[in-house]
Amino acid sequence: MAGIPYPTFPAIEIGPLRLMTFGLFVAIGVITGIYVGARRNLRYGIPRSETEKVALILVGIGFVGARLLWVVTHLEEIQSPIDVIAVWDGGLQFTGGFVTAILVAPLFTRKWPKDRRWELLDGAVLGLAVGQMIGRLGCVAVGEHLGGPTDFFLGWTYTGGAVIEGPLEVGVTYHNAALYEFMWLIPIILVLLYLDKKQAPAGVMAGSFAIMYGGARFLTDFVRINDERLYGLTGAQYMTAGLTLFGVGVVWLALKRNREAEPESVEVAGTPGTPTASED
Repeated sequence: MAGIPYPTFPAIEIGPLRLMTFGLFVAIGVITGIYVGARRNLRYGIPRSETEKVALILVGIGFVGARLLWVVTHLEEIQSPIDVIAVWDGGLQFTGGFVTAILVAPLFTRKWPKDRRWELLDGAVLGLAVGQMIGRLGCVAVGEHLGGPTDFFLGWTYTGGAVIEGPLEVGVTYHNAALYEFMWLIPIILVLLYLDKKQAPAGVMAGSFAIMYGGARFLTDFVRINDERLYGLTGAQYMTAGLTLFGVGVVWLALKRNREAEPESVEVAGTPGTPTASED
């Protein structure tokens, strides 16, 4: 087998308890992401409770945006009204959630000093990246965001189990966009941790994430075969193209604010050739 052998496991049975793996991984991702962001922001004087409050609000709003984008790009799978909200079976487009959260975030931070908003956003983005990486394992568990057959060594060799997208043939290796995203989120998180360690200007982490995630997600979506397309691109690709440009603008503004905030250098020595007060 050319790829990674993997059976799906939509549910975990523990005695009489049946846990849906998609929801379980998403929940673990949300909790872990909020913890990471809140802990990071403590260093910048932002109370844990403040980060947690804003994060929970934006997560809730983000879920709505993520589900709506999935519904719009998978209309053929909507057979009844309940299918619109059946997130327990999988079906969240992270890009829709992230963009929605970014758009509404200013409403909840408008009373804060501008620098504090950007610092909070940087911490939230770090937590978001960690949570997204964990949450993608839920998509892998239920067989979602798949592509066509491939001989790519990081492809997903189907060995059995129920899938969200199919039908699949046992023993065949398929592209798995969710698995790829899990993998490339690891270096993205490492870059964010590096920027945090170097105390990059407020906003640089958030903008860098938007650039890196937007670019990687745009490329990854080309392997998907079950999403609706418009002029050859998925809905997520249009949004990630905009997200990447947004990230470039955020980084540019963050660096510009940092340059303007730097104190002007004071010339200690006099002009060359001009005697100073200490000279006779």
